[in-house]
Amino acid sequence: MTHRQRMLAAIRGEPTDRIPYAPRLDLWYRAHRRAGTLPAPYRHASLMEIVKDLDWGYHAVVPDFRDLRGPEDDCDRALGFYNIHTFPYRTVLDGVQRTVKTEGDRTLVEYHTPAGSLRTSVAYTEAMREAGVSVTHVAEQAFKSSDDYKPLRWLFDHARVEPNYDGYVKFARTVGEQGLAVGFISLAASPVHLMQRELMPLDLFFYEMADHPDEMERLAQSIGGYWEKLLAVVAASPAELILLGANYDATVTPPPFFARHILPTLKSFARTLHARGKYLLTHTDGENTGLLAHYLAAEIDVADSICPSPMTKLGLKQVRDVFGGKITIMGGIPSVALLPQSMSEKTFDAFLDRFFEEIGAGDRLILGISDTTPPGADFGRLRKIAARAEQFGPVPRK
Repeated sequence: MTHRQRMLAAIRGEPTDRIPYAPRLDLWYRAHRRAGTLPAPYRHASLMEIVKDLDWGYHAVVPDFRDLRGPEDDCDRALGFYNIHTFPYRTVLDGVQRTVKTEGDRTLVEYHTPAGSLRTSVAYTEAMREAGVSVTHVAEQAFKSSDDYKPLRWLFDHARVEPNYDGYVKFARTVGEQGLAVGFISLAASPVHLMQRELMPLDLFFYEMADHPDEMERLAQSIGGYWEKLLAVVAASPAELILLGANYDATVTPPPFFARHILPTLKSFARTLHARGKYLLTHTDGENTGLLAHYLAAEIDVADSICPSPMTKLGLKQVRDVFGGKITIMGGIPSVALLPQSMSEKTFDAFLDRFFEEIGAGDRLILGISDTTPPGADFGRLRKIAARAEQFGPVPRK
């Protein structure tokens, strides 16, 4: 079987010749390439060349957000609009006067609409580059006061969504059989989640929920109109596995909030995809206490980057028991397990013994690192995980 075939089989709950292993290495790779410290055999290799040589799967879930055709691809990032050329869609803002200015590591954008003006800024610092981070930090959110509701509604009411299927197909061909090219939509999972993640500072978001619920509802409706167009375009794309939403946490998206503002959108989109023979992935790398049952209710197919203890309160077996063979876990190995300063070699070996006991038959698992392989990881531990997965044998285990 190819790596892509193994991953699809794991999502479908079908047997595989071995556990699919696709550790996320993009941050690790960019940091070491920049520093000139890639492992000796791979000093001049691409990431794809490295995983091919090691016979590992290529993790093609989170894109390189700096892989831009030009500055215009990234200028609306603070609004939650991503126009990376590998995505299956692009967003166009009609009738907006936009001014873009770069000041050092910051990009400032001003939007002038018939309903008022907005200003945002994002930062991409040297420390971020050294760490291999590719997504910019929103330093100044669009929403600052209730005066900003009208121009924000205007922007989303006039946002147009176009297919970018050729860009996605080119990306999928590059990944080939080495991995499963995910169709990326958004790090937000719903209109309200977009407001929380991108448009407002977190404390102001919760104040606005209490102080101006009607205004927030009207903005959510405007975002929802854009969202419907976006999801329809992506659902019709060639992508088999599609990412919607990321970074839930029991403290920021607690179970009641998730149930009201996120679950309905995920569930509706999951059903749309399932009717087309496609699958929904959502990025679940936070503290998932109280959220697992909601993932089941949302009918998602893949819980990407599940990160168990010691980084969160939940053990892997607890997660698998709740999922009951209905959701495929992607990830499973907490990133701290790769750091010698966090886990000794003896403790790491004991962790692996326990891990491979807790996965049971090994079904519904695409093995990887949660959330990602840190630059300080011991590369030998990545190899050791691969060897243990190979030794585990076919899935389901007889």
